[in-house]
Amino acid sequence: MSGSDFEYVRMMRLAIAEARKGVGLTRPNPPVGAVVADADGRIIGRGYHHGAGLPHAEVNAIADCGDVDLSGATVAVTLEPCSTHGRTPPCTDLLISRGVRRVVIGAIDPNPKHAGRGIGLLKDAGIEVVTGVGERECKELIAPFASAMTRHRPHVTLKLAMTLDGRIADRNGTSKWITSAASRSFVQRLRKGADAIMVGSGTAIADNPSLLCKARGRAGRAWRVVADASGRIPASLALVTDKFADRTIIATTDDGAKRLSRTLPEGPSVWTIGRADDGRIDLERLLERLTEEHDVMELLCEGGGKLAGSLLKGGFVDRLVLFYAPAIMGDDRASPAFSGVDNLLADSRLAVAARTIRTFGPDFAVVLDLL
Repeated sequence: MSGSDFEYVRMMRLAIAEARKGVGLTRPNPPVGAVVADADGRIIGRGYHHGAGLPHAEVNAIADCGDVDLSGATVAVTLEPCSTHGRTPPCTDLLISRGVRRVVIGAIDPNPKHAGRGIGLLKDAGIEVVTGVGERECKELIAPFASAMTRHRPHVTLKLAMTLDGRIADRNGTSKWITSAASRSFVQRLRKGADAIMVGSGTAIADNPSLLCKARGRAGRAWRVVADASGRIPASLALVTDKFADRTIIATTDDGAKRLSRTLPEGPSVWTIGRADDGRIDLERLLERLTEEHDVMELLCEGGGKLAGSLLKGGFVDRLVLFYAPAIMGDDRASPAFSGVDNLLADSRLAVAARTIRTFGPDFAVVLDLL
């Protein structure tokens, strides 16, 4: 690796750190970060995209430079600069007008209408373009955006907390708390990046969760979704009575909607989704509708076992985050983490793109990115 390559990697790491500041805030846009270095390699500008309709990362990074001459500058940006007019002008126009020497790009725009167009415009203007620097990390940052662009549904992270023998609740339905406070703290980080948080009706009834992110300024930002095919959600749950009830969606069937219309208070939305072939909620349609109507790019599912099984069986899970506590129930009547998948051993192995293991106090978590 040459000296310039090391410099590009260094700059991209800084740009990625900037981009992470905007995770969970930019819907329907992706989080993007940028840094500017002068001809001597000194970082003179940093910026990230703060939210839809606001200036893009490149604009903020260049503004951070002030009136400095950028004719010898290098700009590193985690995502290919935009090349079309949206709520803001194209970033390619700004980079060209400021006469930057070089643009280092982490990931190509996944939108088929734009992919490579910004690169072409920069090259046509005589700007050197370097691509693929920090590509894996940059693609991971925009995975939810890429899912919305190419699959028209959210990127789905399925989180479950369980015992070593794979049980998420005891035979009485008790699940608070299987894992430690350290694990639950990390779940708040997952919620911070989610546009919607989903549970099944069984989990909603048993745990009466708020599904709110405790991070400063994030409470009530994410949609809360309950998959409730039979319409059995009681009117007393926090999800339908608290001050964020208008951010709750109950996904149900025709029969379920009739029941809920008689019992639920005003506030939550009831979506009639219909049933899939297995008789449960049509998850494919629910995911599509969340993206279509509310620009949901990252969906965090927190159980329970039936919903987890349906998502996995349907091929909708992109990332598994499985927390294990040092506990064993050894009880066939306890609730399993995944229900209804019904695989034989020959069909049970998952195709995995990446895997990590982390510890949280007495617990450990396995993170799997699925192909």
